[in-house]
Amino acid sequence: MAADALFQPFSLGSLHLANRIVMAPMTRQMSPQGVPGEDVAKYYQRRAANHVGLIITEGTTIDRPAASMNINIPNFYSPEALAGWKKTVDAVHAVGGKIAPQLWHVGQARPDHNIPNPDIVSESPFGLTHEGIARGQAMSEEDIADTISAFGKAAKAAVEIGFDAVEIHGAHGYLIDQFFWDQMNKRTDRYGGDLTGRTRFGQEVIKAVRENVPADFPVIFRFSLWKQQDYKASLAQTPDELARFLAPLSEAGVDIFHASSRRFWEPSFEGSSLNLAGWTKKLTGKPAITVGSVGLNSDFFGAFRGEVSEKSDLSTLIERLDADEFDLVGVGRALLSDPQWATKIYEAREDELQDYNPEALKVLT
Repeated sequence: MAADALFQPFSLGSLHLANRIVMAPMTRQMSPQGVPGEDVAKYYQRRAANHVGLIITEGTTIDRPAASMNINIPNFYSPEALAGWKKTVDAVHAVGGKIAPQLWHVGQARPDHNIPNPDIVSESPFGLTHEGIARGQAMSEEDIADTISAFGKAAKAAVEIGFDAVEIHGAHGYLIDQFFWDQMNKRTDRYGGDLTGRTRFGQEVIKAVRENVPADFPVIFRFSLWKQQDYKASLAQTPDELARFLAPLSEAGVDIFHASSRRFWEPSFEGSSLNLAGWTKKLTGKPAITVGSVGLNSDFFGAFRGEVSEKSDLSTLIERLDADEFDLVGVGRALLSDPQWATKIYEAREDELQDYNPEALKVLT
């Protein structure tokens, strides 16, 4: 298998990558009290030392009391956590890698009164689940303004620490995505309305991040059409709807779109073989990251049932990358279970690639 396309350099603004392989963000819950330790630095350093062009960290929570749903999820605001992230950045840079934090607010995915702040309820656009059940509280405009500011402050900290880019988590049914979704956002103020109107909160988060980083510092935005609350739900049923959704986000200041799908090989719409990343690049003209079971034959939901995913051929992926359908390739579970995954492809050692065993979730080395 000729994998040359994967190992071509990529540059955008101040970001210069040796190749097109991106480690996708994967929640680990291994930062006690929200503080990443030496083990976190070594975890990412191992991948960076093995031909991963860009590391995108696990989700790190902004400075809002209800932003996190587990005391072991790392935060991105306390002095102790930022010092831990500084060590991680230095470790990745020491082996020639590049790294971006993913900034996150989980929204209503957090159970009410959950740690680390059990005295408060969750936050969401309207205080309703996608099934119409009351839960948590609808965010006031003051709450929204403070949340937007917290994203901006986190982005500023990322620059000060020495990160190479920043990613905003706007996917998978978490807070920003909850504002996008008509099933959870029934607001009648300026943060609600039609599909374009429901992007306002996301737009303002992007603008706040953009204003707090240098002009040439890349801002990545991760989005998905599917939701963890309902895998059949979709923000856009047609390319025209997707265009109406993406345009205001692009104009707000996104440099790279991270188009999250469950299986990268599946087309997003009838009548075209383009996947979500392919359509995103076509509609916005911005670089796009494809992601979704890269290197494996099944999506990640089977892992939660203890199922093994067999390794798969990369020829289709490489053909699409070579055809310029997208620019970067996000790799998740394959890199989770094998830190040398990219090196083995680079050195034409595909016979040594492994199946993904969910037992790796217990180790995460």
